[in-house]
Formats: sequence, structure tokens, C-alpha cells
Amino acid sequence: MHLSRVAVALITNDRDEVLMLWRYRFATDEWGYELPGGIIDGDDESAATAAREAGEECGWLPTGEPEHLISFEPIPGMVTSQMDVYHWRGAERIGEPTDTEEAGTVEWVSLKRATKLAKERKLLGSGTLVALMYFLASRAED
Repeated sequence: MHLSRVAVALITNDRDEVLMLWRYRFATDEWGYELPGGIIDGDDESAATAAREAGEECGWLPTGEPEHLISFEPIPGMVTSQMDVYHWRGAERIGEPTDTEEAGTVEWVSLKRATKLAKERKLLGSGTLVALMYFLASRAED
């Protein structure tokens, strides 16, 4: 089965926090935290998609140049759905979220808390889990 490509935005600030959404997912009947992201439409650039989704879902637009962190296939034995993850160091508040179907509570979550949330199974989806764990592991190497 072939699914659309997905772009994910990992946005951090100077307080060592990451921009996340706390929301409910019907398919898994769970509340949890997710990074903003969405399907890449047509010939759109994946970084531009990730930035747009952050604005629509969170009301924050990433600033500066994106850093491509990682691309991966979440479940290659069953489907193809490449996920591209980008990191920005900063964002500008542009207003309230405009994507009401993706509505949730927008929070700046400490990176220290992210590992705890992973252990508690409060990070929803591989895009969020892989992105945050890769980012944290990369920082530990520096």
C-alpha cells in the first residue's frame, strides 16, 4: 500500500522547549502529544509543508532556515509513507490555529520532559517519536 509522504516540524526555542500539540486521535482512542506536520501535496517542498502545517495547526510559523534531520519509512513491511523531519530554532506567533480539524492544545514542552513522555506512551505516532528521539540523541553526540 502506498500512502502520501508526510512532513514533520520540530521547532525548538531558546528555553530548550519544543512546540507540540496535545490532542485526541480517534483511530487509536488516545490523547497525547504530537509534533505539527502533514501530507505533502503534489510538488510542494517538504520543508515548506512542515512550516505551513505548524502555522495552521499551532499558530506558530518557524523562523530561519530549516535543518533536515531525518527521513524514514515508519512501517516498511506494510506501507510506504516517507516521513521527512525538519528542525527550526525559533518560531513567530502568527495567531490562533486555523486548522480546526487538527485542533488541540498548543504547548511548548521541555525537551527534558520529552523522554518521560515517550516512556509514558504519550508521544503519538512514529513521526513524533522518531523525530524527538533522533533529535535528542543527536544533541547528546555533540
